[in-house]
This record gives sequence, structure tokens and C-alpha cells, in this order.
Amino acid sequence: MKLASLKHGRDGKLVVVRQDLTQCAPADKIAPTLQAALDDWAAARPKLEHLAHDLEQGRAKDAMPFYPKLCASPLPRAYQWADGSAYVNHVELVRKARGAEMPESFWTDPLMYQGGSDAFLSPTDDIVFAEESWGIDFEGEVAVITGDVPMGTPAEDAGQYIRLLMLVNDVTLRAVAQPELAKGFGFFQSKPSSAFSPVAITPDELGDKWKDSKVHLPLHAYWNGQKFGAPDAGTDMIFNFAQLIAHAAKTRPLVAGTIIGSGTISNKDRSRGHVCIVEKRMLEKIEQGESKTPFMKYGDTIKIEMLDAHGKSIFGAIDQKVAPYRYEAAAPKKAAAG
Repeated sequence: MKLASLKHGRDGKLVVVRQDLTQCAPADKIAPTLQAALDDWAAARPKLEHLAHDLEQGRAKDAMPFYPKLCASPLPRAYQWADGSAYVNHVELVRKARGAEMPESFWTDPLMYQGGSDAFLSPTDDIVFAEESWGIDFEGEVAVITGDVPMGTPAEDAGQYIRLLMLVNDVTLRAVAQPELAKGFGFFQSKPSSAFSPVAITPDELGDKWKDSKVHLPLHAYWNGQKFGAPDAGTDMIFNFAQLIAHAAKTRPLVAGTIIGSGTISNKDRSRGHVCIVEKRMLEKIEQGESKTPFMKYGDTIKIEMLDAHGKSIFGAIDQKVAPYRYEAAAPKKAAAG
């Protein structure tokens, strides 16, 4: 089953999407928003699946063309967005380039930070910043949306709480991150709003490509229309999504609608390319003594997409452009008459 949120108010309007991404059908009579469906998943899922079946068979009432440009991220805002770093190869490479040793514990205990979840970008929204000099980078990832996860859930049980899968562009400001991390208090300004794929899918949509709580397909990144990389999401993923969920839930429960990210997908096989700029820059520094690839500039575009065995888009594409931002104060509200 494929679900999306059309732009509507703060939390979108829930629709079911055809497998070929050509049509959708309103699902607001079942649940007005995706968050509402997740809050009552046991009751909502079978009704949504019935609507999805009708849509595939051409029997859905009010079916209409599906346009990613009309979509918000599946969850336009979420109660929680926690991003892991499951591809330890990526972490090791970045640390090696700056001459830092990587603790052995990184191979057994996942890294994770809590990102901002109050205002995600839509999958086709511009990425806007006041300064190009901030080191604008994209990061291609896979993420899961969970149901309610009890505190202390072990990894062997955590997979049952995965409800949906999405793609992510976890935008990072590299020049802002360096001094921020040096403070020893984690990411904040360097991790602005992320964007998610137009569509979220149930794991069964992937068939045998969903195994051991991992997605076994390449993630394609196109920077300014040129292929930048297509690392395989299942290869070199040291911590699967069940392990990441268990890590996040060690000392707290997770509420329905929690998003857990994989971190930047990265393969040891360098021929597969990259889905973030900094990884290529670090390889250049290691191999050539200096980083040569620049970060993103105004007007640059990034497209992130995952394809099935027939070359068809599974989630729809994250397709964004970098643009300048100018602050404008909100107009003051008028006092009520009388």
C-alpha cells in the first residue's frame, strides 16, 4: 500500500496512491491525515488497504491524477524525527579524512541525533538558505515510520512496529556543523528541515527487497541532472531498522508517527558513487590531499529516487532546488472588531 499527504493545512490530506504512482484517491473518510491513521492503525489499515485495492481495480470513487508537486511530505510534521548512522563506513571515512580515530563502540552502538520535526519540506520544495557559504549538502537516506513502541523494546521485537517506509533528503550545512559539533552538544543549526519522498509505503510493497529490516535496493542521487551515486541501501548497513528502533526506545517510549532515519547510505564499493557531497570530498582529501568538489550553490538541483526491478519509481522522487532566502517579518494580526 502506498500513501501520501496532499498539501492541506498543517498536516496534509491523506490519499491512497496507485502502485504505478499515476492516480490517488482521497482517504479522509477513513482518516483525515496520515498521523490520524497511524494513531489508530489497527482499524485504519484494513480500510486503507481496501481502498487501495479498489484504486488498483479502477473502482475507487473520486480517483484523480497523482502529482508529486501537490504533495507535502507524508508526515508534514511529526512528533519525533531521530536520525541514525547505520552505515558506519560513512562515519569512519569522514573521521579518517580529518585524522580522527573512530571508537570501536561505533560498530556496536548506533549513533543517533534528534532532528527538527516541526516543519518538514515538501518533496519538491526549494531548499532555501541565506548564505551559500554554509556548505549546503544533501544526504540520501531511507526512513521508517513507527507505531507506538514500548520503552525497552529489544531489537528482535522492534521490527513489528514498522508501519511505513520513505526516502529522505537530510539537508546538512557542513560549514555550520563543524563549529557546532565542537561545542560538544550536537547538531541544531546545521540540521535544517529535511524533505521526504512524496509517497510512504508499507514494507510488503518491496517484496523480497525488504529483508532483515533492511531495504535491498540502490538509492539514486542526481546532482544538477548528473548521476552522483547509487549505493545499495542493504549493503554495509551495520544496524538495521529494528536495531535503530530498539536504540531509540531504550530509555523512552516512541509514539506512533515517530520517524527513524538510516543515516547517509554508503557502500565500501566506491564505484557505486555517493548520496552526499561530503563523502566524495573526504575521499578526495584522503587520496589527493585536498577536497575539490564544491558544496551546493544557488540554482543547483538534487533528485533522490529508488527504482524497482523494472526501473519504475517506488516512492516518487525528492526533486529540489537550492534558492536564496530573505527574512520577511510576518504582518501583524489585526485586532478583532468590537
